[in-house]
Amino acid sequence: MTTPGPGSGPADAELPFFVYGTLLPGEPNHDLFLRGRTAGERPAVLPRALLYDGPGYPYAIEGHGRVHGTLLVAAPGVYGELLGLLDHLEEFLGPGHPRNLYERVVREVELPGADGGGSVRAWVYLAATAVTRSLRTGGVLIPEGRWITGRAPGD
Repeated sequence: MTTPGPGSGPADAELPFFVYGTLLPGEPNHDLFLRGRTAGERPAVLPRALLYDGPGYPYAIEGHGRVHGTLLVAAPGVYGELLGLLDHLEEFLGPGHPRNLYERVVREVELPGADGGGSVRAWVYLAATAVTRSLRTGGVLIPEGRWITGRAPGD
């Protein structure tokens, strides 16, 4: 289900974000875009998705797999700022815009854990239509759905 965007309805007013690449904790864009702007971060999984390698960052697309990442909750008072920053970073110009690199969509994200986990609706940036088409025909699939940049553990 694709949601038109901010202001589309009260249920989607301040959804958390699911990230799976350069915005993950320990990655360079985490500090640049998220430091001081989140109130919570926890491991999460995006079901029914595949992960592809990109030019220094990954792309998630619809598929029969799972993508591992982090669920982020915006800090109080910064949701609009954070949404704008992430839309800019992900080159999301609006739903279905022909120059989008990613589409921002609402998906159910699984929250694994000892507390029984569960799921939550979250914003996810999936590869835009043209990018998805290219990935399906010649992209490099990341089999386990976990993007890593080649850093040594603990770096």
